[in-house]
Amino acid sequence: MQDIENMNIPETSDLIAGIRFDGEQGKIWFNEQRMLLIHAAVMGLLRKELIETLGVQRAKRFLMRFGYHSGMKDAEIARKVRPHIAREECFMAGPQMHGIRGMVKVVPTRLELDMASGHFLGEFDWFNSYEADVHQHEFGQSEEPICWTLLGYASGYTSYFMGQTIIYKEVGCVAMGGDHCSIIGKPAHEWEDKAEIEKFMLPDPVAEELFALRSELVKLRDSVGDDSEDDYRVFNSIGQSAAFRQVCKLIQKASSSRVTVLLQGETGVGKEVFARGLHVASERADKPFVAVNCACIPPDLIEAELFGVEKGAYTGATQSREGKFERANGGTIFLDEVVELSPRAQASLLRVLQEGELERVGDVRTRNIDVRVVTATNEDLQQAVQEGRFRADLFYRLNIFPVYIPALRERKEDIPLLVQHFLERYQAIYNKRTLGVTDRAREALLEYDWPGNIRELENLIERGIILTDNNNEIEVCSFFPSFKDSDSAVGKVRQDGSLREVAICADGDKDDWCAQLLAEGGSLETLEKSLIRHALKAAEGNVSKAARALGLTRPALAYRMKKLEQS
Repeated sequence: MQDIENMNIPETSDLIAGIRFDGEQGKIWFNEQRMLLIHAAVMGLLRKELIETLGVQRAKRFLMRFGYHSGMKDAEIARKVRPHIAREECFMAGPQMHGIRGMVKVVPTRLELDMASGHFLGEFDWFNSYEADVHQHEFGQSEEPICWTLLGYASGYTSYFMGQTIIYKEVGCVAMGGDHCSIIGKPAHEWEDKAEIEKFMLPDPVAEELFALRSELVKLRDSVGDDSEDDYRVFNSIGQSAAFRQVCKLIQKASSSRVTVLLQGETGVGKEVFARGLHVASERADKPFVAVNCACIPPDLIEAELFGVEKGAYTGATQSREGKFERANGGTIFLDEVVELSPRAQASLLRVLQEGELERVGDVRTRNIDVRVVTATNEDLQQAVQEGRFRADLFYRLNIFPVYIPALRERKEDIPLLVQHFLERYQAIYNKRTLGVTDRAREALLEYDWPGNIRELENLIERGIILTDNNNEIEVCSFFPSFKDSDSAVGKVRQDGSLREVAICADGDKDDWCAQLLAEGGSLETLEKSLIRHALKAAEGNVSKAARALGLTRPALAYRMKKLEQS
């Protein structure tokens, strides 16, 4: 057990360093979470409206839950900012962040904390509570403690750290005429009125009923269809952007006919998903769907794979077998990368489209075939015709109903939905539960150009799930390992389809600083030595911490240190 008298409480400099103001983009960052800077008086008006609209008890419940979730978020950040100190000492980041936020000055008077046994007893004095000030301004003196948001924050923060529900009570309040506010916190089961206190941390039942009713309405609409949406969604499709809806509408219209569809778009946009959607929405839904990637089959075998082969047709053909088209008979065949078809296979495909018949390789018998053909390519087929790589008459047959599937960078409104979809999928696969992605990571995903489209996004989400511990948010570095953060303002640029950051001096005078360095005869080696020396000094010799400050891995910094020592 550790008490407050022998606890080594860190300074607040590392927490303050995590705050970055990006006025150019209209954002404030604390670690990887976006923050807001608002007037305390405005919070007072919000409290007033909540009390007058919902009543005191419901307003209290709402504000305590608001504070509770804020405390949980800060507790998660604290562990990331201070990963190398004892968990008990790291706990003090919460009271410190309370002060940094301008909410209240926290002075611990008693703290008994034992992570192993789960014992916790905390007593704190609060000075300059913003919540007491704004409440007194609007309502005057109170008959009971009113620092509800701050109380919820303390409970949420401590509960996260202890891994159990810790409840605080405010036993003294400035709004009641005291010199300062005071709180006491201990595990929920140690309070005699546990049930009464805990109910303030639970969602308001009225709000829950409204959410439940809304959920029921959404499910009902999904089950019976919604004419206002024109039933635009297709099988396993995710999106809501205008570009996505347009594609879905075209697929829906094509599904009610026999027309051959040509899906165009970059690699990874989900052409097979739309092909399956077309099949499922058609009258052939109960028949086979066969997908073929033409680029994966050697040119000398592709005709036999697609149209079948008779025994003895060539060396190795020891028995007759049907091809992909016969397996798809009555249903749909999807030919991806159709531009890779050999000239003979192109001729055979044209015959299927025109006459509805095929011949196996080495056979003399004609077979009738009823199959819906959907093709896809990420190349310009018309350009392939001009180059002599693709038959013009086949192109005209395939191009009857072309559908362009937009790249992910053209439908970025759909990224949050896709992220949530893949999070749920891979959390189930890896039996993990994350808290989603950080604000910074979400912004990086939205700003990235996605050269690999949806397939690349899916791969990044899977990587993020693997690298993130249970009950934590996925950070930007789990998606983009080369992403470097900076204590100064940060500007992002796109280059060759990748995301990187360039640091901008906080005073905006980087050119003058560079010119001065050169005028003084400074070298890159000297500058590197100085940066490393200052980083190590600030980190008190901790190489890992210095590496993070410099945006390097620990091995990379160790290598640079060794190289500079030898020079």
